[in-house]
Amino acid sequence: MIGILGIGAQWVAWRINKPAIALMLIAGVIAGPVTGMIDPQRDFGALQQPIIKLAVAVILFEGGLSLNFRELRHAGTAVLRLVLVGVPIGWLLGTLAAHYAAGLPLGISALFGGILVVTGPTVIGPMLRTLRVPNRVRDTLKWEGIVNDPIGALLAVAIFAYVTYIGPDRDAVAIGFDVAAATLAAGGLGALLGFAMTSAFRRGYIPEYLKAPVVLVAVIAGFVAADLIKHETGLITVTIMGVVMANRQTQSTTALKHFKEDLAVLLISGVFIILSATLDWSVIQRFQLSFVAFLLLVLFVVRPVTVLASLMFSSMPWRERLFIAWIAPRGIVAIAVTGLFALRLEDFGMRGADLLVPLAFSVVIATIFAHGFSANWLARRLGIDKGKGDGVLLVGANPFTTALGVALRDLGLSITVADTAKFALRAVRKKELEVYRGDILDEAMQDSIDMLQFQQVIAATDSDSYNALVCADLGPEMGTDKLTQTGLDEVRLSRGRGRVLFEDGPTIDELQTRVVAGWTFGKTRITDVYGYDKYRERLADEAAPMAVLKPDKRLLLFSTSARPTVDTGDTILTFQPPEPKTEARTKQADKPAMLPG
Repeated sequence: MIGILGIGAQWVAWRINKPAIALMLIAGVIAGPVTGMIDPQRDFGALQQPIIKLAVAVILFEGGLSLNFRELRHAGTAVLRLVLVGVPIGWLLGTLAAHYAAGLPLGISALFGGILVVTGPTVIGPMLRTLRVPNRVRDTLKWEGIVNDPIGALLAVAIFAYVTYIGPDRDAVAIGFDVAAATLAAGGLGALLGFAMTSAFRRGYIPEYLKAPVVLVAVIAGFVAADLIKHETGLITVTIMGVVMANRQTQSTTALKHFKEDLAVLLISGVFIILSATLDWSVIQRFQLSFVAFLLLVLFVVRPVTVLASLMFSSMPWRERLFIAWIAPRGIVAIAVTGLFALRLEDFGMRGADLLVPLAFSVVIATIFAHGFSANWLARRLGIDKGKGDGVLLVGANPFTTALGVALRDLGLSITVADTAKFALRAVRKKELEVYRGDILDEAMQDSIDMLQFQQVIAATDSDSYNALVCADLGPEMGTDKLTQTGLDEVRLSRGRGRVLFEDGPTIDELQTRVVAGWTFGKTRITDVYGYDKYRERLADEAAPMAVLKPDKRLLLFSTSARPTVDTGDTILTFQPPEPKTEARTKQADKPAMLPG
């Protein structure tokens, strides 16, 4: 049930282009307190908390695995400011808001204020998938979310140690030193594990089929080992381990990243369903009117002031600063860490500890709905939304891709032709098409080209193997339905990693030969009078439909395995041979004479 609800909510969110986390929260509340189908305490018992903690560990590792230092070219200064300046300001303002608005005791307010500096990567990630904003904004939000997760947890650890310390006096310096030492130990353990894993991969000490399981076990073991040193420092261990492995590339890095992404999607779905199902009516009834004032302060004061103060006098444009100042959804880590400390504070008999869980859920729900449903609107209003990606990337510069690029451009699409050869791109530039010189599979390519702008990628180089590699490599990131390659030799056809262009799947050599022989691209508008059936009847014997352009600029390709649905109002792009001269003369003679006047 948890799997069906979690993955089902993500699929529905993808279909309707809405925040997945919001739908998962709704599904969990319905399955939990509303219907009682799922009761985590009943179903998992003592295993509930370890399950959530280990899931958060893997999620944070996956986040760290996506943090490549190359991205800091765009967001390095902004992230540094948000950590060094923003965390203290956010902590102070969050503490004041929790104390004076929500009415929590000062010690518990300081602990909760530390947790509030976290902006959940589990929420930011799915939200960024639906946004086309500048790379600087995307990288800043992603890095901030993942880096601040362990920092927020550490702040909570330090304050928890202070407010629960039993002894003749409480020495803040000694407690701070203790937390700092545990933090360094946990970070060192994470770096050691990251170096050990990548070194073992490079030297062939671990077989390919065991690499993903070994890394997963190492992540869990490292997290638990660090937690034995001091609670919640395991978050630092797994994050540092992921960052180290992301920046020490091996031949298995990409495969591991895809495996961890798939695993993280499953874990995010499951954890959000479990956490939202833990809410019961007694917890919901603890929601107080004072919480509304607290939430308003978090949304409209704490976050905006923190970001604007941190990025003041920076080189980032003010529109991007305003967008970042609004976007700060909280997620799994905020709820999981709050729930953990709430239980421990209640054991110490601290007043107000029972309000932490409903308050944390209130923050998560409010920020997810407020930021998740307004992000696209605000990006458009600020003028930083790049719009829906309707471009087409043609990999390989040759006569066929040049002719195809011109035809697609004439249909109103933005076209980019990529190739490593400077000479091959000259002919493309003469046709005034956008070009990219470089290997499209090079990771550095992401710094200079936005892959989200493309709705289709057609690999049409002279190398069948490279075309297949492009489709295999970009498939997990873009979706296999957006990747197509030209036909392969029949013996190797089964090895193709992408859909094969055209219904009969001609090779790139055949396509280029046809272009040289005078084949051209023609467009046909489908109407009520001239329908698709009539178009197929009148199609020349050798001509082939290549693509269908929908009124909303969606481009659907004909392939050996896909036949797009053609409706009235669509435009079909056809690759057709030149007309015989005799037939052309006959058509010219059949035209009615133009009469004067």
